[in-house]
Amino acid sequence: MDTTENTTEYAPEHPARMAWASHAPEVYKAMVRLDTAARKGLDPTLLELVKIRASQLNHCAFCLDMHTKDALAAGESMERIVQLSAWQESLHFYTEKELAALELTEAVTVLTDGFVPDEVYERAAKQFEEPELAQLIAAITVINAWNRFAVSTRMVPGHYTPGQHK
Repeated sequence: MDTTENTTEYAPEHPARMAWASHAPEVYKAMVRLDTAARKGLDPTLLELVKIRASQLNHCAFCLDMHTKDALAAGESMERIVQLSAWQESLHFYTEKELAALELTEAVTVLTDGFVPDEVYERAAKQFEEPELAQLIAAITVINAWNRFAVSTRMVPGHYTPGQHK
């Protein structure tokens, strides 16, 4: 048995720039209400996949920490979570509905690439009834907003416990 102590030294944790929720509590409360409303009627697993993918695209470490932990706690496989960053080459890990949601997530998240293409929207519209598609678009929009709050205020990842903010 190896009794040597692990002496790996990691980079120091960066401090948050500010606790934005405490400085803008009404905005935070409104975001929580919006998040709750946006998730209604959506499959929880699909929702976590969408949140993880948007957070990857937005480089939001805080939200990645939160939503991968929530997804794992809800029974999602590590394999499917890991493959999200390369989902276009890992299609066989996901259902057609999940693929349509991931494609739409990318199109809505990366608007600097142009408008949401008609073919992307049409694929999503074939997989989702209009009310569910409306909810999905709302959920994608909400996670993008959360990402922007977290990234701009440099919220610190690594301290989230699954279900902590539900």
